[in-house]
Amino acid sequence: MKKLSKKTLNKSFLSWFYGNLTCFSQEHMQTFGYLCSMFPVVDELYDTKEEKKDAMQTYTAFFNTEPQIGTLVVGMTAGLEEAKANGEAIDGETINGIRAGLMGPLAGIGDSLIVGTLIPILLGIGLGLSGNGSPLGAIFYIITWNLLMFFGMKFAYFKGYELGGKAVEILVGEQAQALRDSIILIGTMVIGAVAASWISVTTSFEIPNVINLQSTFDSVYPKLLSAATVLFCWWLMTKKKISPTMVMLLLVVIAFVGVLLGFFNPGLSY
Repeated sequence: MKKLSKKTLNKSFLSWFYGNLTCFSQEHMQTFGYLCSMFPVVDELYDTKEEKKDAMQTYTAFFNTEPQIGTLVVGMTAGLEEAKANGEAIDGETINGIRAGLMGPLAGIGDSLIVGTLIPILLGIGLGLSGNGSPLGAIFYIITWNLLMFFGMKFAYFKGYELGGKAVEILVGEQAQALRDSIILIGTMVIGAVAASWISVTTSFEIPNVINLQSTFDSVYPKLLSAATVLFCWWLMTKKKISPTMVMLLLVVIAFVGVLLGFFNPGLSY
C-alpha cells in the first residue's frame, strides 16, 4: 500500500504556502500554484513517467479560492490522490469535480473569516500600538500575521489530507452554510467596530453666535459625519461598483474642496 511520507506532505504544503499565486493571471489564477504543490505528491505516488503525466493533467484545470482557507482543498486532494494510487474508485474527473465544488464555498468562508474579520482585528491592534509613530504596530502585524497564516494553513492542509473526500460533506452541507452566515455576521460586526474606532470625520463650519455645526451634530448623533462617510463609501463600492482606489481618490478631492470652503479644518486628520 502506498503512503505519502511526512516529508512529501510538508514539501507539498510549503509549495502551496509560498507559491499559491505563482504565475497568477486572470486566465489561470491559482492553477499553477496548485500544480506546484502537487508535484511532490504525484512524484512519490507513481512510478512511471506516463503515470505521473496523467496524474498531473488533473491539476491543469482552472482553480481559484481564498488561499489560506483554500489550503484545505490542497491537502484533501493529496489524500484523494493517495487513495487513487492505491486502486480506489477515484479518478481525475472526480478529484476535479470536488475541487471545483469547493472553490466557491471556501472562498466565501475565507473572505469573511480572514479578510473581513482577522485582518481588521490585527490591523486595529497594530494601529493602537503605532501611536506617536511607534514601529511596534507594524512589527506586531508582520510577525502575528505570518505565524497565524503558516501554522493555520499547515493545520488546514493536514486536516484536509486526513479527511479526504469526507471534507466535502462538511464544507458544502447545511452546517457549512450556517457557518458561513455566522462568519459573515462576525465580520460585519468587526468592520463596524473598526470603523467606529478609527474613522473620525468632523467639521469646522460655524456661524459665530448662531451655530456650531459639529456641536449640533454631536448633540443629535455623535460621530454622524463618520458614519455617513462609511455608508457613503459602502454605497459607492457595492451599489455603484466603484473600485476602492477611486473611492479613496474621491475622498481626497472631497477633503480638499471641504478645506477650501471652510467646511473642514486643514489642521485635522480625516
